[in-house]
Amino acid sequence: MSLRLRLTLLYSTLMGAILLVISAAVTLVITSLLFNQIDVALDAAQEVIISKIEINELGKVDPKLETTDLGSDIYMQIWGLDGGLQSSFGVMKDFESTPFDSLALRSDHPEYRNLTGAGWHIRVLSIPLVQNGHKIAVLQVATRLDVVDMARKNLTDILFIIWIVAVLFSGMAVWVTIGQTIKPLGAITETVEQINRADDLSRRIPYSGPEEDEIGSMVSSFNQTLERLEALFTSQQRLLADVSHELRTPLTVIKGNVDLMRRMKSLDAESLTSIDQEAGRLTRLVGGLLLLAQAESGKLTLVMKKVELDLLLTEVFQEMSVLAGTKVHLHLNEIDQVYVNGDRDRLKQVFINLIANAIQYTPQNGDVFVSLEQIKEQARVIVRDTGPGIPTEDLPHIFERFYRAEKSRTRGKSTGFGLGLSIVNWIAERHGGRIEVVSQDGKGTTFAVWLPLFSNS
Repeated sequence: MSLRLRLTLLYSTLMGAILLVISAAVTLVITSLLFNQIDVALDAAQEVIISKIEINELGKVDPKLETTDLGSDIYMQIWGLDGGLQSSFGVMKDFESTPFDSLALRSDHPEYRNLTGAGWHIRVLSIPLVQNGHKIAVLQVATRLDVVDMARKNLTDILFIIWIVAVLFSGMAVWVTIGQTIKPLGAITETVEQINRADDLSRRIPYSGPEEDEIGSMVSSFNQTLERLEALFTSQQRLLADVSHELRTPLTVIKGNVDLMRRMKSLDAESLTSIDQEAGRLTRLVGGLLLLAQAESGKLTLVMKKVELDLLLTEVFQEMSVLAGTKVHLHLNEIDQVYVNGDRDRLKQVFINLIANAIQYTPQNGDVFVSLEQIKEQARVIVRDTGPGIPTEDLPHIFERFYRAEKSRTRGKSTGFGLGLSIVNWIAERHGGRIEVVSQDGKGTTFAVWLPLFSNS
């Protein structure tokens, strides 16, 4: 059973139940009003009859009703205590010689009672007649309930027809409304099937309704999920292509040198050095990939504690001065005493990577400047070089894995794999910080690392 049909049946059932309750209440109220009117008529008739009653010398009750108009629907009987009929008014079939309500003859209080028999339905008011404190007879005033029964039957038939029409109409209205409401669900199913058949994650679910309702939110979330899946799928494809390319070059070099030594049947020092360099490149590549995989899967834990950032940066500067050698002039500018909350080893990795990149891409006799400054509640580390800069179109992508701004894919031995900045950016974000980049072609590049200050709270 479809969701649409289940919801329609549920709503129709609820609507039918509510209408039944309302119909029962209406019937009860109308019936009560009709009975109230009948009781008023019976009460008025008994007052007229009692006002006309006379008691003869034999103690019998004799109402003088010859000139009284009680109405064609009012019937009257007066029964003595001996069970004999003393007087009557109107002739009702089945009650010519029997009381309207035989049980009420023994009652000492006025009673209203509905009585039903074969082909008749009446309402009877029984009133004891008292003289000098003694009960002498019983007056019974009755009227037929045919009009009430007919009115109740007609009302029930009308309400039943209204109930049928209302349930059917509401069911059709709900069927159409739900069909329009859940129409996007069919579009979702169709889109998913198309994606499964064609492996096309670029498809999106069309939706023209309001975005703030539940269906709109679901469609929006599903489209966002498709966008993320497409981005991840594209990223994985590019990752596979990049890894394949990066592995091909060192493996080709290693295989070529091994074949050369096999043909020469001797060990060649230059070939061994080349093999060692390419093996080192492969080791760094695998290490970077493993580090990124651990970071993205949440398995790379950070040991957070109080870090004296100025001492850490001084330590990194001393180590990188050896790497700069005589090629680049490395400068340590103003440095404030700053404490941050972080993983010391990972923060050191950030600064080593940024300074190493600056040294690598700065030409001979160029300059690399490093500084640390406290700005309000944050620490800012600046690494600026005087290298060729990064093209504007490459800036948005420099933190993507395997992305490098070189125009050619042919790189030298000292060229990285495009993983370092991805790792650096991940570390900065996990410390609650960020990295900003400003660069101009031919005028150098500036990296600014922002980290929140240490707080005891």
